[in-house]
Amino acid sequence: MLDLDSKVHDESRQGEAYAPVAASTQTYNKRFYIESYGCAMNFNDSEIVASILGEEGYGPTRNVEEANLILVNTCSIREKAEQTVRNRLTEFKRYKQRTPGMLVGVLGCMAERLKGKLLEEEKLVDIVVGPDAYRSLPSLIAEAEGGQKSVNVLLSREETYGDISPVRLDNNGVTSFVSIMRGCNNMCTFCVVPFTRGRERSRDAHSIVREATDLFNNGYREVTLLGQNVDSYYWISDDGSETVTFANLLEMVAQINPLLRVRFSTSHPKDITDDVLFTMKKYENVCNYIHLPLQSGNTRILQLMNRTYTREWYIKKVDRIREILPDCGISTDVIAGFCTETEEEHQDTLSLMDYVKYDLAYMYFYSERPGTLAARRYRDDVPEEVKKRRLAEIVELHRRHSAENMEKEVGKTFKVLVEGPSKRSADQLFGRNDQNKAIIFPKENYKKGDYVMVKVESCTSGTLIGKAVG
Repeated sequence: MLDLDSKVHDESRQGEAYAPVAASTQTYNKRFYIESYGCAMNFNDSEIVASILGEEGYGPTRNVEEANLILVNTCSIREKAEQTVRNRLTEFKRYKQRTPGMLVGVLGCMAERLKGKLLEEEKLVDIVVGPDAYRSLPSLIAEAEGGQKSVNVLLSREETYGDISPVRLDNNGVTSFVSIMRGCNNMCTFCVVPFTRGRERSRDAHSIVREATDLFNNGYREVTLLGQNVDSYYWISDDGSETVTFANLLEMVAQINPLLRVRFSTSHPKDITDDVLFTMKKYENVCNYIHLPLQSGNTRILQLMNRTYTREWYIKKVDRIREILPDCGISTDVIAGFCTETEEEHQDTLSLMDYVKYDLAYMYFYSERPGTLAARRYRDDVPEEVKKRRLAEIVELHRRHSAENMEKEVGKTFKVLVEGPSKRSADQLFGRNDQNKAIIFPKENYKKGDYVMVKVESCTSGTLIGKAVG
C-alpha cells in the first residue's frame, strides 16, 4: 500500500483481524476478536495475547458480532494510525451497546499513551493494557466483567514473554515472526517507542532457538527475528557464564536447519556490525536483506533527530554492506518535513536515495507525537502542504529506483520460498527471493513451503514474474 502518507511494511498488515486456522477444531467457552495495527511487533504481541487468552478458555473468531471480547492492538507512531484506531473503537462501541456483556479493550502503544482519555473522557473501552502487562489480562477482564474500568500500563525492565508460546494467528504456515527483544534505548526525538514500550531487554537466546526449532518442526520454513533494534541484542545468562550477541544469535538460529530461512528486522545503522554481515555471508539460509532506516539524508536533521550518525557515516555503512554482501537488498525508512527542514536539506535526502537506490522504502511525512523529545524541543514549523509535496517527490524517486532495481533482475534465476498462491491467480504461486523481492510463477506441481529455482522473465514495478527451471 503506497500513498502520500506512507508505504506500509508488508509485515505490518494494518488492521487485519486475527484467527488461527485450527481454531474450529477446539472448544472454547468464550470468543475474542482482535485487530492489530502498526509494526510487526504488534502482530507478534497479538499472538502472545491469543496464547494467554486461550489458557483462560477464550477462542478466536473472525466475526466481531459473536465475540465476547474485542481487542484492538494499537500503534502511536503516527497521528493517522491513532485516528484509524479511534474510528474502529467508535464502531466497536456501537456493537457493545447492542450486545450485553461484550467487553472492548485496547492494547499496545496507544493504551499506554492515552489510557485516561480512552477510559474516562471518551468512554470507548473497558480495558486498557500496555505492552508489558499482557499477563494481567485475565484479572483485568474479571474486573471489567464486574463493572470496573480496568487498566495496567506499567512498563517492565524484565518482561520478554520468552516462556509463552505464541498462537500463530492467520498465518500461511510457512513464514513467522519470532520476537528476540523488547523496548528501545535509542531516544530518537521523533519516536514514542521508548515511552510506550520501555527500555531495551533481550530475551533468553535458548528460548528463541527453541521457538524457531518448533516452528521448523511444524512445517515453517522462514522466521523473521524481531526487535525494535535487533543489532543491539545482548543476552547474558543468569550465572554470567554465557554471553550472546546478535551475530551469535543469528548463527544459532541459522544452524537449526539449512532449510530454515532467517530474516531480521529492524536494524539501527549505528549497531549493525561486521560480525553480523560476515555471519550473513557464511550461512546461505540467512537472507541477504537488511532494513537500514535512514530517516533523513542531511546531517543537521539527523542530529536534531538524535540518530547518532552523519550522512557520510551512513554512506560508508552502505558501502561496507555492499563490500561484504554485494547482492544484499537494502530497504529504509524516510521522514519528509522534519522540524526546520529546509529545501536544500530535503534535496540531501533525495541525493542520498539516489546513491543507495533502495529496493524498498517506507515513506512518511513528519507527524508530531505528543510526549516525544521533538515535541518538547522543536517547533513543527514545516507547513503540511510542503511536507506532502516533499513526500511526493521522495515517493516518486523511490518508484523509479524500485522499477530500475526490478528490471535488473530480469534474466536472473533465484531460489524462491513458496508462501502460497498469488492473489491474482490460483494458477500461480507467490514467494520471495533472498533479497525479499516478490516473485510469481506458474504453479505446475509445486506447493506452499517448497524451494523453487525461478528464472525471471519480466517484471512490474513491484513484482518479478518468472518460470520454474527445476
